[in-house]
Amino acid sequence: MNPTAIKNLKIGPYEVLPVPTGLFGLDGGAMFGTVPKVLWQKSNPPDEQNKILMEARALLLKSPQRNILIDTGNGSDFILKYGEKLGSKFKEMYNVDDSGPSLIKSLKQHGLNPEDITDVILTHLHFDHAGGATTESHGQLVPTFPKAKYYIQKQNLETAIKPNRRERASYYKANFEPLIQHQVLEILDGEKNNLLPHVSLKISHGHTIGHQNVIIEDDQARLIYCGDVIPTSSHVRLAWVMGYDLNPLQIIEEKEQLLKLSQNKKTYYYFEHDPYCDMATVEIEKEDFKVQERFQIQL
Repeated sequence: MNPTAIKNLKIGPYEVLPVPTGLFGLDGGAMFGTVPKVLWQKSNPPDEQNKILMEARALLLKSPQRNILIDTGNGSDFILKYGEKLGSKFKEMYNVDDSGPSLIKSLKQHGLNPEDITDVILTHLHFDHAGGATTESHGQLVPTFPKAKYYIQKQNLETAIKPNRRERASYYKANFEPLIQHQVLEILDGEKNNLLPHVSLKISHGHTIGHQNVIIEDDQARLIYCGDVIPTSSHVRLAWVMGYDLNPLQIIEEKEQLLKLSQNKKTYYYFEHDPYCDMATVEIEKEDFKVQERFQIQL
């Protein structure tokens, strides 16, 4: 089913704008854990290597006072950031497609340059969420957004600095050490109501420790940036969790908490990794949830 086009989405003072940063691929079995392939391949067809198409979709909240970016995608400075050998291996392993949209190209479509971004909220520091947070300048790694304040949870930064064996391949120092060195990183400790006007944070630990979901709302509507708690619209089903999640039972509980918010206000769930839609509304189905309607935000 094709998503419904939605134009001029505004919550509070912000224009809500998608920022596609590029397609990549991950193993379908890993993305859906114990869900049988015969079920997930209907909505997420795999290639001959069993990889499914993934988007790394950031979000821009644009207002006269602030330009807030939520997550930054994979980034593109593979050779410098990861070394020449790992750079090419990285792109091959994850089917990184840098021929289409990119973080900077997408921001320019919205009339913005890196210097215009005032705030960057990172859900967590896995490479596909924080890879675009730093970039190359004169042979050195620097913050991509030189005038922005970056926000991360203390527990997630600690995990990134000293990752567990399970997640070691997902955290790269190149994505966060330059932020520390340039003193642009604001380290948060716990949930925040009104971190910024109309913007709050809800903490999750099921996917990785210290993951922060971003909630934007006013009196009429709410948008939840799902990050890796609900990475695609297929993952709205409570039991559809990733093999990458540290604690599957905990992530199910955290998903349920987010999805229950749809019962008291018009709520959009924005998916970072769904290549087929930007966001969706949900509804209850017995003791579970399902997608009610999928949407594509039109510029």
